[in-house]
Amino acid sequence: MDKLKVENFGPIEKADVTFGDLTFLVGAQASGKSLFLELLKLLVDKDAIVETLRKYNYIINKNNASYLLDAFFGNGMAGVWRKDTKINFDGVDASFVTSLMKRNVEGTEEKLFYIPAQRIFSISDGRPKAFSEFDPTTPYVLRQFSDILRVFMSIGLGGNTTLFPIKTRLKNLQRKSFDCSIFHGGKVVMENENGQRKMRMQVAGMDMPFMAWSAGQKEFMPLLMGFYCVSGPPMHLLNKDQYEYIVIEEPEMGLHPQAIMAVLLEILELVQMGKKVIVSTHSTVPLEFVWAFNILKESKRKNKEAGLLKLFDENAKGKGMLDGIFEKTIKTYAFERKEHGQVVSIDISSLDAMDEQSIVSEWGGLSSFASRATNLVSNYCNE
Repeated sequence: MDKLKVENFGPIEKADVTFGDLTFLVGAQASGKSLFLELLKLLVDKDAIVETLRKYNYIINKNNASYLLDAFFGNGMAGVWRKDTKINFDGVDASFVTSLMKRNVEGTEEKLFYIPAQRIFSISDGRPKAFSEFDPTTPYVLRQFSDILRVFMSIGLGGNTTLFPIKTRLKNLQRKSFDCSIFHGGKVVMENENGQRKMRMQVAGMDMPFMAWSAGQKEFMPLLMGFYCVSGPPMHLLNKDQYEYIVIEEPEMGLHPQAIMAVLLEILELVQMGKKVIVSTHSTVPLEFVWAFNILKESKRKNKEAGLLKLFDENAKGKGMLDGIFEKTIKTYAFERKEHGQVVSIDISSLDAMDEQSIVSEWGGLSSFASRATNLVSNYCNE
């Protein structure tokens, strides 16, 4: 999975993305990032997706592409793939959706693990929903993610009822950061409630049901469980090694910057494991890391990994966590909506604040407000 070129797909007029070991996508809401990433999932895992949909009695007819598109992107979304849509994936033309469909494809495993932006809906009542519990308007990536969490919560912990903290699935630095910035000494457990296992939080003498948690805590739990599924010790019926690629949409939702830094460390650990990771984000924190990474990578100084780690741990107690990180490639793309309303992708990987293109210097618009505020204060101070 090296390169995906898309033309005339949904709101995207043209997107040309070469993936690094870690790739960030930025852009305003409804700029096509999710559709681009879902398309990537479809291209990578088409055989396994078709097999899953047929298992749940979805009609997949190779003579009518709308069946697959509606089942995958959500009922009513078939129109994203138009007559003039062009798709090129790793040098292979995939412009005809019917080429994605095969009959009697069995025993295939998904290679791309997808953590969607709408992940809160997977555990909206304190338990992960099964694939079949969602209505046909729900995108495949959310239904499948929720079903994986359901399996994890049911049997993946080997009888353990504690979801946080779990020492074997988080490094000490991340676990402490998540505790300090999100759970504040709380313990997340699974308890039987009306015959179903649901999440509750035990904190400060209280036993809190899921709906009583803070918004950030609720947003974070499915992300944390997703991390559990692709890292840590092997689990029965959940094969983390089958996943070569991981997509994470908006990991920062509801989180304090300190927690976002801990999430970013988890992402870097996946990269260190050899996974190719793609992240969409509206936060400056990941790009601030990439900016520092770019500068240090060009530096000839020694102990650069330890210097980079200080971004996350002031005392660099996680020694060795980022060893070899500068051998990895990090790419950043902005999805920008032009005056005519269509979206194009722009490579802003340099994140050069002195670049003549504002889309690069302002990091796809994420740092534009901070730049204007700095200029405003500077001008007033000079006066």
